[in-house]
Amino acid sequence: MGGKTTSYIVAGLGVVVSLIGWYIRGELGAGILGFGLAHIVLGLLDTARPSVRS
Repeated sequence: MGGKTTSYIVAGLGVVVSLIGWYIRGELGAGILGFGLAHIVLGLLDTARPSVRS
């Protein structure tokens, strides 16, 4: 699996987790939503990082 593929999978899972947090509501839902949003941001930032070939 390539580096960008992994990054997109992480971002996609972040979307799923964010949607779960959105529907739970309350403080727990806000925490889950933030956790998912962090995964989206970090996954998309990882796609912009240059890859290193070994």
